[in-house]
Amino acid sequence: MMLHSFLLFLSVAIASPLLAADDPAKRDQIRQRVEQIRSGSGLEIEGRRVSSVLVLPALYERREFASVWTNQDSIKQLFNSLEHIHEDGLNSADYHHDKLRELQTRLESGQRKDTSLRAEYDILLTDSLIRLGYHLLIGKVDPVELDSHWNMDRTIGDLEMILDMAKAIDTGTVAELVEDLRPTWPTYARFKAALARYRQIEQHGGWPSVPDGPVLKPGMSNPRVAAIRRRLAVTDELSTTDLDSPLYDEAIEEAVKQFQRHHNLAADGVVGPATLAAMNVPVEDRTDQIRVNLERARWVMHNLPDEFVLTDIAGFQVSYFRDGDVIWHARAQVGRPYRKTPVFKSRITYLEINPTWTIPPGILRNDILPRLKKDPGYLQRKDMRVLRHNGEPVDASTIDWSQYPARRFPYMIRQNPGPRNALGQIKFMFPNKHLVYLHDTPSRSLFDRPQRTFSSGCIRIEHPFEFAELLLKSDRWTRQRVEEIVASEKITRVNLPTPVAVILLYWTFNVDEDGNIQFKKDIYDRDDAVLAGLSQPFRFRSSPILDP
Repeated sequence: MMLHSFLLFLSVAIASPLLAADDPAKRDQIRQRVEQIRSGSGLEIEGRRVSSVLVLPALYERREFASVWTNQDSIKQLFNSLEHIHEDGLNSADYHHDKLRELQTRLESGQRKDTSLRAEYDILLTDSLIRLGYHLLIGKVDPVELDSHWNMDRTIGDLEMILDMAKAIDTGTVAELVEDLRPTWPTYARFKAALARYRQIEQHGGWPSVPDGPVLKPGMSNPRVAAIRRRLAVTDELSTTDLDSPLYDEAIEEAVKQFQRHHNLAADGVVGPATLAAMNVPVEDRTDQIRVNLERARWVMHNLPDEFVLTDIAGFQVSYFRDGDVIWHARAQVGRPYRKTPVFKSRITYLEINPTWTIPPGILRNDILPRLKKDPGYLQRKDMRVLRHNGEPVDASTIDWSQYPARRFPYMIRQNPGPRNALGQIKFMFPNKHLVYLHDTPSRSLFDRPQRTFSSGCIRIEHPFEFAELLLKSDRWTRQRVEEIVASEKITRVNLPTPVAVILLYWTFNVDEDGNIQFKKDIYDRDDAVLAGLSQPFRFRSSPILDP
C-alpha cells in the first residue's frame, strides 16, 4: 500500500487556477528545461537545483511536457505538508519551500502571464514532491555511508511502475499520500509526539541545570534538592508542588527513580555523577537525539515482516514481534565499544543445544593466545581443546605458547559444551559474515547492570529457553524437552519450522506503548554522524533508488 501510494504521489498532476491552462509556449518552456536535465548539464531554478534527473524528466515526457500541477487543493496540501515536515525532524528547506512560496506570491501578484516563471514553478513543485517522498520512504542520510556492513537498503520500485501511475493525476489527495509515505509502525508516531513535546519544552526555555556537588540520597537536606525538583518538574517526573523544598523526601526519591528509568540508568533513587550528568544534558541535545532516531526509523520501519526478532543494541534488549505485538522480551548483553555489535538483518534458521564454541580468529589472536602465553592452565580451567583444522586433537602440552600471537597459530581452539561454555547452553543461528548470533551465557549476573556492553560482538540473551520454545512453535519442542536435552549434554541441532527474520538495530531513544520515554547512552558514538547528515544539503544517495 505504501509503495503504491508513493508511486501515485510522484505522478499526481497538480495545477492551480492561478496557472493558466497550458499553451504551446509554456509546454516549450518545460520541454527546454527537461531537455537540459536530460543533457546532463543539470538545471537550477533561481539558485535551487532540480535533483530528480530520472523520474521528473520521464514524467513530463510521458505527459508531452504538459503541466503536472493542475489542482489547487493539491498545491495547498503540499505546502501544508512542507510547513509541518519539521514534526518528522526534517527541514522544509530541503524541499524548496521558501522559494516555492516566493514564486507563488510572484505569480499571484502580477506575473501570471510569465510562461517561463509558470514552467519553473511547476517543475520545482514536482521536484519538491519527489524529494519529500524520497526522504520519508528512504531517509535523508545514507546508512551505507556510515556503515559499510549495512544490508537493509530499500528501493521504491522501477521507473515504469512510477510512470504507469499517471492515470492518478488530478486526484487532489496529496495529504493522504504524504501520510502513507511515513513508516506505519506505531513507534514512528510516538517518536514524532515525543519530538513535539521536547520542542515545546525548548520553546519555553528548557530546564534549569542542577549544580555540581556531592551525591544526594534520600533523607538528606541540601539546597541543590530544590534545583532537582525544578528540573524534574519540567519533564513531569515530579509534580509542581513544593519545588523549593531542600528535603530529599520520598516524593523526590520516586521522581529520581522515574527519571533514571527514562534515561536507562540504575533506578536507585540516588543522584550520583551519572544521574546528574543526564539531568544537565540540554534540551536541544535531547531533541536532536529524537531527530536522529526518527531518521533511523525511516531507514527500517517500512514493510516490517509480520514476525521478527529485534535486537535493540543501545538499549540492551531483544524483543520478539508477531503480528505487531511483542510476545517475548528479554534483557541482552552486547559488544564492548571496541568490539561493536554490528547492525544488519538476517533470518534465524536453527538453534543448537549444548553448543561448542570454536573461538573466532579475532578473539583467538587478541584475547586467548596472549592469555595462554602467560597461563597455559587456562585451557583446562575453561574446558577448551586444541584441534587441527580437520578436527584432530592436539596435545596442548606440546605447544610452545611463547611463540604466539606473534606467529600465525596453526590450530583452532574449541570449548566443550557445558555450563562453562561462553555461549551458555543454547545458541540461535542466522547466516552472517560477522560470525554474530544470539546465545545463552554463563555470565547471568551481568544482566542486572544498566549498561551491558560485555560481549565480543554477539548478543547474550536472558531467558533463552523461553525464546527457543516460541521459535520452535511445536508441542514436541516444549521448554521441558529443551531442558532435558541440556541435561544430557548432547550437542543437538534443531531446525526452525520456518526461518524467522532477525534485525539488529541501534536506537538511542525509544517510547513504549504507554508513552514512557527512554533516552539511552550512545555507546558506540554513532549519533553525531547521523545528525551531521541531517544538516547537509539535499542529495540522492549514490546507490540505486529505483529497481533496474
